[in-house]
Amino acid sequence: MVKKVSRRLRELQSKVEERPYAPLDALALLKETATAKFPESAEAHIRLGIDPKYTDQQLRTTVALPKGTGQVVRVAVIARGEKVTEATNAGADLAGSEELIDQIQKGMMDFDVLIATPDVMPQVAKLGRQLGPRGLMPSPKGGTVTFDLAQAIDEFKAGKLEFRADKSGIVHVMFGKSTFSTEDLLVNLKALQETIDRNRPSGAKGRYWRTMYVAATMGPSIEVDIAALRDLKTTDAA
Repeated sequence: MVKKVSRRLRELQSKVEERPYAPLDALALLKETATAKFPESAEAHIRLGIDPKYTDQQLRTTVALPKGTGQVVRVAVIARGEKVTEATNAGADLAGSEELIDQIQKGMMDFDVLIATPDVMPQVAKLGRQLGPRGLMPSPKGGTVTFDLAQAIDEFKAGKLEFRADKSGIVHVMFGKSTFSTEDLLVNLKALQETIDRNRPSGAKGRYWRTMYVAATMGPSIEVDIAALRDLKTTDAA
Protein backbone atom coordinates (compact mmCIF):
# COMPACT_ATOMS: atom_id res chain seq x y z
CA MET A 1 0.00 0.00 0.00
CA VAL A 2 1.45 3.36 -1.06
CA LYS A 3 1.55 5.86 1.77
CA LYS A 4 -0.37 9.01 0.86
CA VAL A 5 1.68 12.21 1.05
CA SER A 6 -0.20 15.06 2.71
CA ARG A 7 -0.84 18.29 0.84
CA ARG A 8 1.26 20.11 3.44
CA LEU A 9 4.27 17.86 2.78
CA ARG A 10 3.79 18.03 -1.02
CA GLU A 11 3.88 21.83 -0.84
CA LEU A 12 7.02 21.74 1.30
CA GLN A 13 8.69 19.21 -1.02
CA SER A 14 8.08 21.57 -3.95
CA LYS A 15 10.41 24.08 -2.25
CA VAL A 16 13.32 21.61 -2.22
CA GLU A 17 15.40 21.08 -5.35
CA GLU A 18 17.03 17.70 -6.00
CA ARG A 19 20.60 18.84 -5.53
CA PRO A 20 23.14 19.23 -2.73
CA TYR A 21 22.73 22.58 -0.92
CA ALA A 22 25.46 24.62 0.74
CA PRO A 23 25.26 23.85 4.48
CA LEU A 24 23.79 27.19 5.60
CA ASP A 25 21.29 27.21 2.73
CA ALA A 26 20.18 23.67 3.60
CA LEU A 27 19.65 24.65 7.24
CA ALA A 28 17.75 27.81 6.29
CA LEU A 29 15.48 25.63 4.14
CA LEU A 30 15.06 23.16 7.01
CA LYS A 31 13.80 26.01 9.20
CA GLU A 32 11.50 27.27 6.43
CA THR A 33 9.95 23.81 5.98
CA ALA A 34 9.39 23.21 9.73
CA THR A 35 5.71 24.18 9.73
CA ALA A 36 4.23 21.65 12.18
CA LYS A 37 2.32 22.88 15.21
CA PHE A 38 5.11 21.83 17.60
CA PRO A 39 8.84 22.66 17.81
CA GLU A 40 10.30 20.15 15.37
CA SER A 41 13.69 18.52 15.83
CA ALA A 42 16.46 18.99 13.26
CA GLU A 43 17.58 15.58 12.04
CA ALA A 44 20.59 14.42 10.02
CA HIS A 45 20.53 11.20 8.00
CA ILE A 46 23.97 10.22 6.74
CA ARG A 47 24.79 7.27 4.50
CA LEU A 48 28.35 6.04 5.01
CA GLY A 49 30.42 3.63 2.93
CA ILE A 50 30.53 0.96 5.65
CA ASP A 51 29.03 -2.49 6.17
CA PRO A 52 28.33 -2.80 9.92
CA LYS A 53 28.00 -6.59 9.78
CA TYR A 54 31.82 -6.54 9.94
CA THR A 55 33.16 -5.54 13.38
CA ASP A 56 35.86 -3.30 11.89
CA GLN A 57 33.22 -1.32 9.96
CA GLN A 58 30.93 -0.46 12.87
CA LEU A 59 30.42 3.08 14.08
CA ARG A 60 29.18 3.73 17.62
CA THR A 61 30.28 6.84 19.46
CA THR A 62 29.12 10.07 21.07
CA VAL A 63 29.01 13.68 19.94
CA ALA A 64 28.96 16.72 22.20
CA LEU A 65 26.69 19.26 20.50
CA PRO A 66 28.14 22.71 21.36
CA LYS A 67 24.73 24.39 21.15
CA GLY A 68 22.89 21.60 23.00
CA THR A 69 19.97 19.50 21.80
CA GLY A 70 17.14 21.82 22.77
CA GLN A 71 15.66 18.97 24.78
CA VAL A 72 15.38 18.19 28.48
CA VAL A 73 17.42 14.98 28.83
CA ARG A 74 16.30 12.55 31.55
CA VAL A 75 19.28 10.59 32.91
CA ALA A 76 18.98 7.34 34.89
CA VAL A 77 21.92 5.77 36.73
CA ILE A 78 22.37 2.20 37.94
CA ALA A 79 25.10 1.93 40.57
CA ARG A 80 25.83 0.61 44.06
CA GLY A 81 26.07 2.12 47.53
CA GLU A 82 27.49 5.63 47.75
CA LYS A 83 27.54 5.92 43.96
CA VAL A 84 23.70 6.03 43.96
CA THR A 85 23.78 9.06 46.28
CA GLU A 86 26.56 10.61 44.17
CA ALA A 87 24.43 10.23 41.04
CA THR A 88 21.40 11.84 42.70
CA ASN A 89 23.51 14.75 43.97
CA ALA A 90 24.97 15.20 40.47
CA GLY A 91 21.49 15.68 38.98
CA ALA A 92 20.41 12.21 37.85
CA ASP A 93 16.63 12.01 37.39
CA LEU A 94 16.60 8.37 38.55
CA ALA A 95 19.25 6.45 40.46
CA GLY A 96 19.23 3.03 42.07
CA SER A 97 20.56 -0.52 42.14
CA GLU A 98 18.65 -3.82 41.92
CA GLU A 99 15.30 -2.09 42.48
CA LEU A 100 15.85 0.13 39.41
CA ILE A 101 16.87 -2.92 37.35
CA ASP A 102 13.61 -4.61 38.45
CA GLN A 103 11.55 -1.56 37.45
CA ILE A 104 13.15 -1.48 33.99
CA GLN A 105 12.53 -5.22 33.58
CA LYS A 106 8.85 -4.54 34.28
CA GLY A 107 8.74 -1.91 31.51
CA MET A 108 9.59 1.40 33.21
CA MET A 109 11.38 3.56 30.63
CA ASP A 110 11.14 7.11 32.03
CA PHE A 111 14.61 8.16 30.87
CA ASP A 112 16.51 9.13 27.72
CA VAL A 113 20.03 8.03 28.78
CA LEU A 114 21.04 5.16 31.07
CA ILE A 115 24.45 5.31 32.74
CA ALA A 116 25.89 2.40 34.73
CA THR A 117 29.03 1.91 36.78
CA PRO A 118 31.29 -0.93 35.53
CA ASP A 119 30.69 -3.09 38.64
CA VAL A 120 26.93 -3.43 37.95
CA MET A 121 27.21 -4.23 34.23
CA PRO A 122 26.79 -8.03 34.76
CA GLN A 123 23.34 -7.29 36.26
CA VAL A 124 22.51 -4.59 33.67
CA ALA A 125 23.34 -7.08 30.88
CA LYS A 126 20.13 -8.98 31.61
CA LEU A 127 18.15 -5.89 30.52
CA GLY A 128 19.23 -6.42 26.90
CA ARG A 129 15.71 -7.26 25.74
CA GLN A 130 14.30 -4.03 27.18
CA LEU A 131 17.21 -1.68 26.43
CA GLY A 132 18.70 -3.08 23.19
CA PRO A 133 15.85 -2.22 20.79
CA ARG A 134 15.78 1.36 22.13
CA GLY A 135 19.55 1.83 21.89
CA LEU A 136 19.74 2.46 25.65
CA MET A 137 22.14 -0.32 26.72
CA PRO A 138 25.11 1.33 28.52
CA SER A 139 28.45 0.90 26.76
CA PRO A 140 32.02 2.11 27.38
CA LYS A 141 32.21 3.38 23.76
CA GLY A 142 29.09 5.42 24.31
CA GLY A 143 30.46 6.98 27.49
CA THR A 144 27.62 5.45 29.52
CA VAL A 145 29.69 2.92 31.51
CA THR A 146 31.82 4.92 33.95
CA PHE A 147 32.63 5.57 37.60
CA ASP A 148 32.82 9.33 36.89
CA LEU A 149 29.08 9.82 37.22
CA ALA A 150 29.05 13.59 37.79
CA GLN A 151 30.92 14.31 34.56
CA ALA A 152 28.84 11.85 32.51
CA ILE A 153 25.54 13.25 33.84
CA ASP A 154 26.67 16.84 33.13
CA GLU A 155 27.76 16.00 29.58
CA PHE A 156 24.58 14.17 28.58
CA LYS A 157 22.37 16.88 30.07
CA ALA A 158 24.39 19.55 28.23
CA GLY A 159 23.96 18.02 24.78
CA LYS A 160 26.09 14.91 24.46
CA LEU A 161 24.42 12.25 22.30
CA GLU A 162 25.25 8.64 21.61
CA PHE A 163 24.70 7.41 18.05
CA ARG A 164 25.52 4.44 15.85
CA ALA A 165 25.29 3.43 12.21
CA ASP A 166 22.32 1.14 11.58
CA LYS A 167 22.69 -2.21 9.79
CA SER A 168 22.62 -0.50 6.38
CA GLY A 169 25.39 1.96 7.31
CA ILE A 170 23.13 4.97 7.88
CA VAL A 171 23.50 7.29 10.85
CA HIS A 172 20.36 9.05 12.15
CA VAL A 173 21.04 11.87 14.62
CA MET A 174 18.93 14.67 16.06
CA PHE A 175 21.23 17.72 16.16
CA GLY A 176 19.01 20.46 17.56
CA LYS A 177 15.62 22.08 17.14
CA SER A 178 14.17 23.85 14.11
CA THR A 179 13.81 26.89 16.38
CA PHE A 180 17.63 27.19 16.65
CA SER A 181 19.31 29.83 14.47
CA THR A 182 20.88 28.53 11.24
CA GLU A 183 24.28 29.43 12.72
CA ASP A 184 23.70 27.32 15.85
CA LEU A 185 22.42 24.40 13.76
CA LEU A 186 25.55 24.67 11.61
CA VAL A 187 27.83 24.57 14.67
CA ASN A 188 26.12 21.37 15.83
CA LEU A 189 26.13 19.79 12.35
CA LYS A 190 29.85 20.58 11.97
CA ALA A 191 30.55 18.93 15.35
CA LEU A 192 28.66 15.85 14.17
CA GLN A 193 30.61 15.69 10.88
CA GLU A 194 33.96 16.03 12.68
CA THR A 195 32.98 13.29 15.15
CA ILE A 196 32.06 10.91 12.32
CA ASP A 197 35.36 11.65 10.54
CA ARG A 198 37.37 11.21 13.76
CA ASN A 199 35.75 7.84 14.44
CA ARG A 200 36.04 6.42 10.92
CA PRO A 201 36.07 2.61 11.35
CA SER A 202 39.41 0.99 10.53
CA GLY A 203 37.74 -1.33 7.98
CA ALA A 204 36.01 1.45 6.00
CA LYS A 205 37.25 1.23 2.41
CA GLY A 206 36.78 3.61 -0.51
CA ARG A 207 34.52 6.64 -0.25
CA TYR A 208 33.46 7.05 3.39
CA TRP A 209 30.83 9.78 3.00
CA ARG A 210 28.04 8.92 0.53
CA THR A 211 25.12 11.27 1.20
CA MET A 212 23.88 13.58 3.93
CA TYR A 213 20.32 14.82 4.25
CA VAL A 214 18.82 17.10 6.88
CA ALA A 215 15.15 17.50 7.70
CA ALA A 216 12.76 18.82 10.31
CA THR A 217 10.76 16.07 12.06
CA MET A 218 7.74 16.52 9.76
CA GLY A 219 9.55 18.18 6.86
CA PRO A 220 11.08 17.06 3.56
CA SER A 221 14.67 15.80 3.17
CA ILE A 222 17.25 18.34 2.00
CA GLU A 223 20.60 17.15 0.63
CA VAL A 224 23.71 18.82 2.08
CA ASP A 225 26.94 19.36 0.13
CA ILE A 226 29.22 17.16 2.26
CA ALA A 227 32.45 18.51 0.75
CA ALA A 228 31.41 22.07 1.58
CA LEU A 229 30.59 21.08 5.16
CA ARG A 230 33.89 19.23 5.62
CA ASP A 231 35.81 22.19 4.15
CA LEU A 232 34.32 24.56 6.74
CA LYS A 233 36.67 25.33 9.61
CA THR A 234 35.11 24.96 13.05
CA THR A 235 35.72 28.69 13.55
CA ASP A 236 33.75 29.41 10.36
CA ALA A 237 30.78 27.45 11.71
CA ALA A 238 30.90 29.14 15.13
